[in-house]
Parts: sequence; C-alpha cells; structure tokens
Amino acid sequence: MSQTEEFIYVRERRLPYETFDADNHLYENRDALTKFIPKEYEGVIKYVEVNGRTKLAIRDQISEYIPNPTFSKVAVPGGWGNTHENKGKGGIGGRTGIKPKVMPGLDAFFDPEPRYALMKEMGIDRTLLWPTLASVLEERVADDPDVAVTVIHALNEWMHEHWSFVFADAIYSTPIISLAAGVDAALKELEYISERGAKIFLLRVAPVPTWQGRKSFALPEFDPFWSAVQELDIVVGMHSGDSGYTRYTNEWDGLGVEHLPFKQAGSAAFQALMSEKDVVHDAMASIIGHGLATRFPKLKFMPVEYWATWIRPFLDRMQAAYEASPVLFDEDPLEVFKRNIYVHIFHEPNPQELIDRGLPADRLMFGSDFPHPEGLGDPLAYSDVVEGMAPEHQELIMGGTIAKALKVGKYAQ
Repeated sequence: MSQTEEFIYVRERRLPYETFDADNHLYENRDALTKFIPKEYEGVIKYVEVNGRTKLAIRDQISEYIPNPTFSKVAVPGGWGNTHENKGKGGIGGRTGIKPKVMPGLDAFFDPEPRYALMKEMGIDRTLLWPTLASVLEERVADDPDVAVTVIHALNEWMHEHWSFVFADAIYSTPIISLAAGVDAALKELEYISERGAKIFLLRVAPVPTWQGRKSFALPEFDPFWSAVQELDIVVGMHSGDSGYTRYTNEWDGLGVEHLPFKQAGSAAFQALMSEKDVVHDAMASIIGHGLATRFPKLKFMPVEYWATWIRPFLDRMQAAYEASPVLFDEDPLEVFKRNIYVHIFHEPNPQELIDRGLPADRLMFGSDFPHPEGLGDPLAYSDVVEGMAPEHQELIMGGTIAKALKVGKYAQ
C-alpha cells in the first residue's frame, strides 16, 4: 500500500479552470518553533515525554490542544465524515461517536516538494497553506506579548526557510503577525514577510492580548499597521484556532482554561443550551462596527475554516441593525461586508443561495481543510456542489476568488 492509499480521493481530477484551495495545512517539523528562537528565549517551547507520549510544553505548561504535536501519527484526512450534505456535522469532535482512522504522517504533510506533487495528483493548482501549531501559541502566552511575537517570528523564519512563502506559484504559505507587542513590532514583522514575497498573513481571530489588556485589532490605535497593510496590498488571513473564548464555557463547567478541540469536555447538555459564542461573528462585527474597513476600504479580510453556518445569521444581523438604526454606521454594513470580506464557504450546501442574497461570487471561496479530519479527504469534491451554477461563478468559487485577491495566475498585475 502506498502512502496516499491510506485515504481516498479522486486521482487525476481535472476541472475546466484553475483551482485554488483556501484551506490546506502543513504539519510542522519538530524544530519549527525552536530552530530560530533567540538564546534568551530558549526553553519557552519544549517537547516533553508524558507517559510515553510526546507533548508540547509552552513555558513549562503542557498543552493538550494538539494531541500529537510531532504528527508522527495523524487522523486520516476527512476522517470525521463532514461534508456539505451533512452540513459539517458528520462527527465533529467525536460527539457522534465517529473516531477517524489514524495513519502515519506523510512526507507531503511536512515538506513542499512531495506536497506539490500530491496537489498536482489531486488536481489542485494552488492552495493557501496554513500552519497547524500556530493556533496553540498566542492564547497560552497572552500575559507576555514579547514572548508571543518572538515565538511567532521564529515560526515565520522556519516557514520561510522550509516552505518559502510562495512555492512554485502553487503553495502560498501564511506567516503570522501579532499586534500583541504593539504597532512597531507588527510593522517590523510585516516588513519581514513582505520583503520575502508573502501574499497573505495570518491574524489571530480574537481580541489582542496587549500589555494594556485585551482589545480589538480594529481599534484606531492600530491604524498605522493597517495603513501599511493596505499600502502593500497583502491579504489578511483569519483562520480558526484558539480564540480564548472557551474560558467562558469552561468556567460554567468548572474546567481549566485550555481549549481542547478534539475532546468532549464538560456537559454536552449544557453546551447544547448555552448562548452562542461566535468569534468570527464578533471579529466581523469589529471590523465593520469599529470602522476599520471604512478607514481602510481596500483591506481584504479572509476568514477561513469557520463552518458556513455563521454567514446567514450575520447577514441577517447586519440588515436588522442597519434598518433599525442606520445612524450607528458610517456606511451600510452589508456593503462593507461585500467589499472587504472574502468568505470561506466551509461545508456550505447551497452557495447559490448566498449569491441570491447579494454576496458577490468573487467573495466566495471553497476550501478543503486538507489534511485535517474535519475537512475533505478529496479536496475537489466540492466541485460537485457548484456544478449547476453559472460557469463563471464555479470558476470563482473554486479558485478565481482567491487568485484575484492575491493577484496571481491570470489575475497577476
């Protein structure tokens, strides 16, 4: 059995247009967070053995957020059985009893050359490539922004050395920028990644844990950074991860503060009845409600790997708020959303209905979350969902939207 026979996908699938996946992941090598750490920060990140298993320790606190941070064994891509047909409810978090099969980590998950070859075999022309361990970092060092930006820069250095920020005009890696240590530090990191060709960066979707407390990244005090982002025309990637919101739920359940995305913790009945705590909803509300997108109308925000179920309620909320009190807003919030926000329609069964509601096709994009278990094992299977749509809309959703935003391929200037 070859490595790729551990999971199933349609080999040699070819669509009549170029494809661009919004959501692929790399699995970090063991030195990704430590190779470029300055000497004065050595030991901040460690791999430790606990009962025969390797765990990640951040400032000597063991994290269970990523069960196997070496990725020597990983869940089979698409192993939870989530699809557009079941609206992403196939087995998320194991709550339905579905446990994905486990397989060895493939070379294509760790290194660019084999990943490029696998993409071509799958029919994927381009992809955004997001780190995996990045989601564990910022919340666990929220009390020390200097540690946060130091570890992030070390990861960016490793990512550039190992993957590059653009590999073969096919793999567009997403370095990270944090505003935690202030505008000057963020501008320095922005300069670093832009000089090395990055087309997109990852901004954590959460209030920024600064030395002065947590606050939105959309507040005017961060405007010098956003001005530079707009001037450089770099896309703002916003990927799901540990936002810190779990602490509110955990307090009701009497649990610790760590978010454990792969385990059922606390009372399932309580969680079924509690109020929704939707960080992407709040982030979009801040971008629009705090006026960031009005002050910088050319910024491009790209929230990725949030179930598409958030989109319609937010559209409804914007419309209702504007109709009830338009004086609150500098612009119609729906028009701002359509101008500045690029939406990953993750496990969305009816993208045509979103277009019918007024969202432009060139703001909608598919993404597989490959090779994670909550995504698609066969990334281009989503082409079946858009098959009946207008050809130009199919092309945009399956790749053109991102290519236009990043200005690559036939949209390069």
